[in-house]
Amino acid sequence: MFSLERWLEVFEAINKNKLRTFLTGFSVATGILILVLLLGVGEGMKNGVEEQFQRDAANQISVYTGVTGVEYKGLNPGRRIQFKNNDYDLLVENFGDELEYKSSVYRIWTGLTSYKDKSGSYRLEGVLPNYQFLERAGMIEGRFINENDQANSTKNVVIGKKVREELFEDKNPLGKLIEIRDINFKVVGVFQDPGGDREESKVFMAISTMQKVFGAGQDIRNLSFTLPQEESFDVALEKSNQLISKLEAMLKAKHTVSPLDNSAINISNSIENSKRFYDLTANIKLFFWLIGLASLLAGIIGVSNIMLIIVKERTKEIGIRKALGAKPMSIVGMVLHESIFVTAVSGFMGLIVGLVLLEFVGPMINTEFISNPEVSFNIAISTVIVLVLAGAVAGFFPAWRGAKIKPINALREE
Repeated sequence: MFSLERWLEVFEAINKNKLRTFLTGFSVATGILILVLLLGVGEGMKNGVEEQFQRDAANQISVYTGVTGVEYKGLNPGRRIQFKNNDYDLLVENFGDELEYKSSVYRIWTGLTSYKDKSGSYRLEGVLPNYQFLERAGMIEGRFINENDQANSTKNVVIGKKVREELFEDKNPLGKLIEIRDINFKVVGVFQDPGGDREESKVFMAISTMQKVFGAGQDIRNLSFTLPQEESFDVALEKSNQLISKLEAMLKAKHTVSPLDNSAINISNSIENSKRFYDLTANIKLFFWLIGLASLLAGIIGVSNIMLIIVKERTKEIGIRKALGAKPMSIVGMVLHESIFVTAVSGFMGLIVGLVLLEFVGPMINTEFISNPEVSFNIAISTVIVLVLAGAVAGFFPAWRGAKIKPINALREE
């Protein structure tokens, strides 16, 4: 069925219908190209979302305060809730066994920081030692804040990579004194963060130090925790929601906040947020698949229509072949050869062009939510299989129609 003689007949038929073959192949190639590019963009969106959530721990729970919006137990709405150190102690005492990393945070959004003649305004954060893992701060020099810093309120700080570049350039910052709001602090470490410059424009110190030096007393801005990794995403989400419900109820009771008040205490669950975005990107990728397959289907329908025309034009030839003893499967094979050849060659061209574009242009696309669009090897192989099957399907029905033609009727065809 797939002999050299058959392929020579295919090349001869294609040579006779160059324009028609070109247009048919172009439609198939365009369909594959659109499918590959859309799948690449979908994967790029997935990569972009993952990078966004890599900035912090993937299973992080953050608790913030706001203003009460509901009257409760004689207290008017509009009260601002202020967390204290004992709020952190209360939650650790009750839920410490369920938590992996934990830290209270006191934050000053802008703090003028200088070293010799260099200066800049950076975010100041007072944290506990565990915050290194909550923030995913990778140490590239020195160390992070430790328990001794917290216990003794030492004036030691850890600066971000961006801060080091702006204040110290290429010099080693460890052991150097920097001035923050006219107070000297010693640099004991430099960190880098997956979030880039924005996250690396921070200065960390022990929260006990910040509370004393900047007159915060016992105040803290927010609480941050992570939960241990679970066997599946759904299990992790369920356990985090259960813990959040208990945390919220305990804090609302402590601060005399109505259980129905949704503005006084706010809890952010990164697992839930990431699931929402992953579900969104999965739906977008499915939508891209549908669009790409629709484009490919349009090309395949074009191939099928061309094969019908070819069968119609070669009706007398088919009749002569059958009169000379050609079997129906021989006629089917004749048409299928041309259909598969045109579809496979044009499809491979579209696939290669798409992969080349993603390889060279993809790395240049690096927006906030699209990063390094690409198509995996498995997807490429699957696309090739779809091509071959589509070419066979596109040519089978016209081929079968030709095989059913009676020789006498075929020879009468004008």
